[in-house]
Amino acid sequence: MKIPFKHLSDKIDSKVSIKELSENLFQLGHEHEIIENNIFDFEFTPNRGDCLSTRGLLRDLSLFYEISLDQEIYKEEIADMSISFINNAREYCKNISFLKIEIDDVPDKYNGALENYFVDLNNKKINFFTDVSNFISYETGQPTHCYDSSKVPNQIKLDFIKHDYKFETLLEKTIELKGENLVFLDEDDNVINFAGIVGGSNTSCNNETRTVIVECAHFDSEVISGKSIKYGINSEAAHKFERNCDPDCHEYVLRRFIKIIDEHTKIKNLEIFSENINLNDQSKILFDIDKINNILGTNIDAKSCLNYLKKLGFDLDNDALIVPSFRNDVKTINDISEEIARSIGYDVIENKSFDISFNNKSKNVSKETNIKNFLTNNGFHEVINDPFVSTEKINSVKVDNPLDSNRNFLRIDLKDSLVKNLLYNERRQQDSVKLFEISNIYSSELDLSRRVIGIIASGRIDKNYNDFSKFINNVFLKSILSEIIEEKHIEFIEISRDKLDTKLKNHICYVEIETNKFSDINFSAKQSKKPNISYKYEPISDYPSSTRDLSFSIKDFSKFPVLENDMLNFKHKLLKSIFIFDYYNNQKMHEIKVGFRFIFQSNTGTITDKEVNNVMTVIMNKALELEGVTIPGIN
Repeated sequence: MKIPFKHLSDKIDSKVSIKELSENLFQLGHEHEIIENNIFDFEFTPNRGDCLSTRGLLRDLSLFYEISLDQEIYKEEIADMSISFINNAREYCKNISFLKIEIDDVPDKYNGALENYFVDLNNKKINFFTDVSNFISYETGQPTHCYDSSKVPNQIKLDFIKHDYKFETLLEKTIELKGENLVFLDEDDNVINFAGIVGGSNTSCNNETRTVIVECAHFDSEVISGKSIKYGINSEAAHKFERNCDPDCHEYVLRRFIKIIDEHTKIKNLEIFSENINLNDQSKILFDIDKINNILGTNIDAKSCLNYLKKLGFDLDNDALIVPSFRNDVKTINDISEEIARSIGYDVIENKSFDISFNNKSKNVSKETNIKNFLTNNGFHEVINDPFVSTEKINSVKVDNPLDSNRNFLRIDLKDSLVKNLLYNERRQQDSVKLFEISNIYSSELDLSRRVIGIIASGRIDKNYNDFSKFINNVFLKSILSEIIEEKHIEFIEISRDKLDTKLKNHICYVEIETNKFSDINFSAKQSKKPNISYKYEPISDYPSSTRDLSFSIKDFSKFPVLENDMLNFKHKLLKSIFIFDYYNNQKMHEIKVGFRFIFQSNTGTITDKEVNNVMTVIMNKALELEGVTIPGIN
């Protein structure tokens, strides 16, 4: 989420620098980058949905500054709205309001905070009511949805549909809803809104809309989670609902909505309807300062602790802390302790050493470690995938209370997960992919789990001149595995590329073996020493790579190791990989010919031929400085 520095600093009653504000945000756990035009680009954790807004971040920053949180809202009485609304999903939508606004005319231009939202973030304007809705979501964290009142049916119903349904969204995209989905329906059971995700084109606003019905709802994150990904919809509303919004903010949000409208045009009529089931249903946690200090290893006094918590919106009722409605992530004294740690800063908590006695004599763990080390020493990479999947197969185990309602089955094998890993790497132009995963799989047939290893490989055998022109096949994989397991246990599973989203034709090798099959193998004899390599994480680029090959002729054999060292150790920020793919020693001609491949890629954009050619010029000049080294075709 992107928020300009001034959208926060303008609400702080003292002068603050962007560096200071950035440091305080990091202390609070709000990781970010500072990008062009002094804009914070935040990466929020899934349990802090309350901070997906300027208001939410300012609430946290109240720990350090005097903050002007109170925005102007509409304070007059609002007439009751007559609407036929049926809520058949009260368990998942306990609070909902509809606000009807009729205006005199659509404004020609915006002003104040609304205009700044579009200018400072370079956001695209759509239509007046939708623009206000988007701004309110940015400011308060609560999504709203606007219906053109003239297009809204006499009756609106919130319900689950369990059949396939083609729905035309207001994004000019038609999606086919499958399975169970929460939607708003008209009296003829036509879908007019995919609840919490995206509205329908048949009730959407436009530049001619003068009367609007604003829907403001609180949806249980369980029914929203994963839907936008499943249907390929970029939904800011879903992103916020998935992380939970404040169920008790609707009156403030709608009155703020009205105020923004009122600042831009004349309001002719206002009406409101609300259905609130759990309003003021407060969560409480027993305040225990001794427990907090024990958890953190601190010695903070109760008064200071309560002062921090009150600044964050908590209150005290006798011996119980009242958790504010916008902090649905706080449920135990451990969460309260984390709030105190954020407040005082983890850096000021004294470091204390402690010992952990660990003596694991499990043969199974040792065996798996040997398998992993053996495979990694042979060029394979371990992956860890989600054990929950969306597709039901024969003997699949269904989870009664899944974390993600779109992934409510346990895997019965590792194949599908590893195929996705393979394709992901191939799409990023990896021409040699060797992966493995060790995990439990589950089957309802036997009502038990099995521990298995799945191994998948495709492409070139390796990036060296001996193996570059050779391709992975079953014989190659079996020759490796036969060192640590009897061949009778190696049964390959055929994977056809015909039904995969790929244009490559390389053979895919896949085998899945129960780990207990390795029990009769002498691992200590097969296990090579684990390499002492220091690894550093680098983000995977989504931008295309560019490849250049250089062939060198070497008359003076003593110069080959010098050339090899110079080329393989050449460093540049765009250069991701270098290896020798061809080597030929022509003893008759007293000449070595060697081919180097250079792979270029950027994490920030598509690299140009000019950028690559500039680096290649430096590389060639460096090589040609060596006496007896030439590049055929170049004088």
